[in-house]
Amino acid sequence: MNVIDKELLEGTLKNIDKKIDRLNNQKITAFFESLALDKRNDISKDYLNWENILIMVPSRSILNEVIKYKDLISRISFITNPNAVEIHIYDFNDWKKSTKNKTKFQIRELLKTNFGGTEKIAEKRDWVKLLFK
Repeated sequence: MNVIDKELLEGTLKNIDKKIDRLNNQKITAFFESLALDKRNDISKDYLNWENILIMVPSRSILNEVIKYKDLISRISFITNPNAVEIHIYDFNDWKKSTKNKTKFQIRELLKTNFGGTEKIAEKRDWVKLLFK
């Protein structure tokens, strides 16, 4: 004799999980709209299909401003990339694959050229400033 109707309970829980996922997707979309990421062409439009989203921010001050939303919105993570000029988003699984078995130094070097890094652009700007001083 079963006390719980497993099929009914599992069906109900699956429906509730689907509703929660839809609401969380709405939260993510609203958050990205508030950051004006929905208007940029370089941002992937299939981010809602990713298991987890990595949001790469260019400075600690921006990180401190947005980190409070991490607890309110599921499936998002933040990282600071001082080599980035603007906010970028990536599939967290791609980040894990790229940084697996790498040292801190290798990850820092990776951030200079990938994941929003623009070291070469920054170097060119510094060089032009020196040239036209």
